[in-house]
Amino acid sequence: MVSIDTYNACVDFPIFDAKSRSLKKAMLSTAGGAIGKNASNTVVVEALKDINLHLREGDRVGLVGHNGAGKSTLLRLLSGIYEPTRGTADVRGRIAPVFDLGVGMDPEVSGYDNIIIRGLFLGQTIKQMKSKMDEIAEFSELGDYLAMPLRTYSNGMRVRLALGVVTSIEPEILLLDEGIGAVDAAFMAKARVKLQEMVKKSGILVFASHSNDFLAQLCNTALWVDHGEIKEVGEVADVVEAYEGPGAGDYVRDLLKRFNEEEDEEKDKD
Repeated sequence: MVSIDTYNACVDFPIFDAKSRSLKKAMLSTAGGAIGKNASNTVVVEALKDINLHLREGDRVGLVGHNGAGKSTLLRLLSGIYEPTRGTADVRGRIAPVFDLGVGMDPEVSGYDNIIIRGLFLGQTIKQMKSKMDEIAEFSELGDYLAMPLRTYSNGMRVRLALGVVTSIEPEILLLDEGIGAVDAAFMAKARVKLQEMVKKSGILVFASHSNDFLAQLCNTALWVDHGEIKEVGEVADVVEAYEGPGAGDYVRDLLKRFNEEEDEEKDKD
């Protein structure tokens, strides 16, 4: 059964040289959260604190909050990249993390080889990835570059390759961060269509985004993360309103009304 359960899950980053202001500043800008001390009296950044989530198949959760609030750290916790420092995180199901797209790729081998490597990282078999090779090549639009070492790729080309791989699989749990990299607008538009198709097929979606349009389109629940803690959970429009104000909440309600009307029209045509 596909599920996500976290119980008072915390993620702390220790700062062993607490006198280093530059280190503390760097950690805070990356992780957000508050500065505290652990049982060993080591200074730590509390990136996530007492996270309780209980998600089941069909849940589509949007994460809102300012940069550094802890959204990306939460995605990394759910993907298994970070283990909880305290508390527990139990995630059951095949996960596709659409962030940290360079993880599981080797700069010294070809794009074709990296399709296999990235697929294995995402829980696929070599046979499965070989069967998807043409589909991924067509989607990425990298042509002859797929035979070249990954180190010859630009950042945008690497994102294309990684997105091609991740959008070719059918995950049970999709962990999506909208700010996934620098590619041209036309390609990202195409990628978003594929990602939306993935959302429909996935059992659980957790989506970090600053776009209220995408939150309204893809999510049925929202969660406001602030300084590493869950500040509010509820309907998308209500949480967006609490985070951004009444105008943003009304905008999301209008979007949801329009989406529902369009969906009803499609059903009538059928």
